[in-house]
Amino acid sequence: MEKVSNDSRIYEIVLSGFPNLQCYHVLLFTILLIIYCTIIAGNVLIILAVQNKSRLQSPMYFFIGALSCMEICYTAVTIPKMLADLLDEEKKISFSGCILQAYFLHALGTSECYILAIMAYDRYLAICKPLRYASIMTTTLYKNLVVGCFIWGFLSPVLETILISRLPFCGPNRIENVFCDFPPLISLACTDTRLYMLFEFIVSSFILLTFAFILLSYVRIIYIILRMKSKVGRQKAFSTCGAHLIVVILFYCSIAFMYIRLSDTYSVDYDRAVGLTYAVFTPLTNPIIYGLRNNEIKTFIHKHLISEPFYILSSKCLAFSH
Repeated sequence: MEKVSNDSRIYEIVLSGFPNLQCYHVLLFTILLIIYCTIIAGNVLIILAVQNKSRLQSPMYFFIGALSCMEICYTAVTIPKMLADLLDEEKKISFSGCILQAYFLHALGTSECYILAIMAYDRYLAICKPLRYASIMTTTLYKNLVVGCFIWGFLSPVLETILISRLPFCGPNRIENVFCDFPPLISLACTDTRLYMLFEFIVSSFILLTFAFILLSYVRIIYIILRMKSKVGRQKAFSTCGAHLIVVILFYCSIAFMYIRLSDTYSVDYDRAVGLTYAVFTPLTNPIIYGLRNNEIKTFIHKHLISEPFYILSSKCLAFSH
């Protein structure tokens, strides 16, 4: 199943997909398509709410909107190809396409790490330094922070991508996963890859520094919240931080299971399950968590995107009937 040229270099990669669920591919395609549409619709609704409601014109909601944009781009890198592969027996992707998919997967994932970190910093300033919040978290600053997250996120995997693309690949060309990623690509190289795997481990471990920053921020935040005398104030503070904490835990747990490993003894089924969680189910939770837990966003969606269109449609139907 490998395509080899005169210089013994492979030009196509085969993704294994879900070989044990071959007879359920149509059902899997339908479920995955529904999940993908839900992710896109949920994040678009959040972006519309943040852009159109004046009460949501604040740094916290701007970061939530940026995170939603990130999720739309992130899922577009993996899920459409997964959907196509469910209907394709060969499940092939060009080598350059595989490298690009892995690059964008890491670039957008790293950008999301930075976004989650500055969201924690924003909550730290709002709760621990409320009198200085407006003067520190200015419009210019929080917009520049988001731009910086995207820039650094897309620069971070550049060296890694160049190094891996220059490795000798002469076969095999099969990846036991549902999408392309750097570790399985490195394992296909026809050379000693221990140094590259160590480099991949170190790069992935550095991402956990953002988690450490978030953790330290929330230690301070929780300490300040517990010292509040007002019960209503404590509930409001916990409410604004709760959704972000849930997203952080889900996202970083999936990263840890996906990349921070000390051996190669994990089964291919484990890799597929974790990969699916990382690429599909974690992005699905974000719009659900922010949409269901945030009263401002829920109110906007219900009022402007459900109640008003339904009322207008009902009025037109009644007018037409008369």
